[in-house]
Amino acid sequence: MTHALLVIDVQNDFCPGGALAVPGGDEIVAPINAMMEDFDAVILTQDWHPADHSSFASRHDDKNPFDMKDMHYGPQVLWPDHCVQGTEGANFHPDLNTHADLVIRKGFREGIDSYSAFFENDQTTPTGLEGYLRTRGITKLTLVGLATDFCVHFSAVDAARLGFEVTVRMDACRAIDLDESLAAAETAMRDAGVTLS
Repeated sequence: MTHALLVIDVQNDFCPGGALAVPGGDEIVAPINAMMEDFDAVILTQDWHPADHSSFASRHDDKNPFDMKDMHYGPQVLWPDHCVQGTEGANFHPDLNTHADLVIRKGFREGIDSYSAFFENDQTTPTGLEGYLRTRGITKLTLVGLATDFCVHFSAVDAARLGFEVTVRMDACRAIDLDESLAAAETAMRDAGVTLS
């Protein structure tokens, strides 16, 4: 059984001082680096938005960051501008070991956000990660990164739905916890068959 570590969005904008800082986001970098050698493959995901991304609150005159908006693919949280392609905020945290087998960039289409490492938020447009894992013979995934209640959560649920054996290392994740979103995410992950450790 080939086992991969999936490192979700450990980027400057999600760490303290960033545009969408997750509390304690930088605290997980050293633990993630330390566990990388224990896996057969390491895959990094990177939020990679165009400057005019539709999930940015700044693109909607009547909306503020963290408001909700109905998009053509369903409800969407509107975010502060973050992880804009080519900016320092979009770069991986400088202390993160980026010697990975694969980097998956997501959220790069202007009209749709992408929390999951597997699908955009329409739940049908694939990122290509599933095909890569199948080709490599990877059946088991451990997820770490930012943020527990959004991109880690959706990636873990999709991975389980696709038939992978999935564990989320909660000690190497941090959450935004927007309106109790962490508790909801933990329930959804457990219900999908994800192991939270």
